[in-house]
Amino acid sequence: MPPLLTNLQSSTLTIRFNRPERANAFNFEMLAALRDAFTQATRDSGIRAVVLTGAGTSFCAGHDVGEMLAAQEQGVSYQKHLQETYNPLILQIRQLEKPVLAALNGPAAGAGLGVALACDLRFAADTASFTVGFSGIGLVPDSGVSLLLPAFIGLGRAMEFSLTNQPISADRALQWGMVNRVFPANLLQTESDQFIAALIRGPIGTFGLTKRLYNHTMLPNLAEALEKESEFQEIASKGAEHANGVKRFMKKSDRKS
Repeated sequence: MPPLLTNLQSSTLTIRFNRPERANAFNFEMLAALRDAFTQATRDSGIRAVVLTGAGTSFCAGHDVGEMLAAQEQGVSYQKHLQETYNPLILQIRQLEKPVLAALNGPAAGAGLGVALACDLRFAADTASFTVGFSGIGLVPDSGVSLLLPAFIGLGRAMEFSLTNQPISADRALQWGMVNRVFPANLLQTESDQFIAALIRGPIGTFGLTKRLYNHTMLPNLAEALEKESEFQEIASKGAEHANGVKRFMKKSDRKS
């Protein structure tokens, strides 16, 4: 089963994370396919908008911890990993001069949260929730979360939810401006499709310039923040807190399975 499904219809590229048995957690194969999909969206003038969503009842649980553990045992540098995967992916999303809508069909955590925050619009099911996640395994926020989360909800709230690792409900995310709209789960796809269908009839070139302008005024240091995240993640990945956090996570996962 492919980890990512894409469908181009009516000038909209829908990208669906397709590892529902793993809460749509990223793996290296999915990340490569996702970057390819955004490259296609950039190059194909027939694509006027992108929708990101997940299969099943989750949006994305972040990076697959089992794969992270295997990579660590092989001596993979977390800094290099971020520089080659998530950092360019977040920049691709922000630099794509076409609307990108995250249809958040369920929980988003870690890098999944970062990808959602990098999108232009976020529509959430009422069953969705948002967890920073990184501190639970002894890591620091990456995938743009260190910049984008405080931008949406404020520094104090971002610190609280980074330290406590507690989820933010869809309703609270709407109240704080973290998501644009919340719908009953069974209506999310219909509402997202209708919104995008109207949006793609608009001036996409102007939308792209608007996005570029907002990037310039609000996120001029995004690339620098991503690089700093990767630097700090390398430090955190070598600490005992990360090793112990991963062990606890894997034990918890084993009990659930």
